[in-house]
Amino acid sequence: MDIYPGVIDSDPTKLQERHYYLLSELQTLVKDLPSSFQQRLSYNTLSDLALALIDGTVYEIVQGLLDIQHLTEKNLYNQRQKLHCEHQALKQDMLRKHKEALQTCKSHNLALLKTNQQGELEALEVRVREEQRMMDKKIVSEIDQKVIDQQNTLEKAGVPGFYITTNPQELTMQMNLLELILKLQQKESQSGLQ
Repeated sequence: MDIYPGVIDSDPTKLQERHYYLLSELQTLVKDLPSSFQQRLSYNTLSDLALALIDGTVYEIVQGLLDIQHLTEKNLYNQRQKLHCEHQALKQDMLRKHKEALQTCKSHNLALLKTNQQGELEALEVRVREEQRMMDKKIVSEIDQKVIDQQNTLEKAGVPGFYITTNPQELTMQMNLLELILKLQQKESQSGLQ
């Protein structure tokens, strides 16, 4: 029977040693967190986290989630930049057309033309603001969904402290747990233990 997923026929003594090593490292890393979060991370929670990290699968899951998050953020940033460039092009095109119209306008129509152009420019500004607001809302919604996906994945992987929540304190706790996992992974990969 496998004691830990992914660890097949491992020596129980080595598993225990690895568990103690991971637990000790986590206890050291926790000291760098704000005291309010240190108090919420009990010995049992850290011990359960160490157990979840024993075979390295959680490291791979976290790295995969991080890669997906970075790609999503880059994609959303590029979408926002594209919209911004489209808006800039619309403004420039409108200003060019307005300038051409002013150059060919008869003096008796000049006041009316300027009033109409001002109205067109203001309407464009309203449209641009609304499209940017909608894009920002879409970005926030997509990022929120990524957080839920990450929480769900880590909960299913058996990582203690992870479940779907929108509570800011719990989100911060989960971010701290992720930070601990990433720091421990980095430490292990630098020392060649992973």
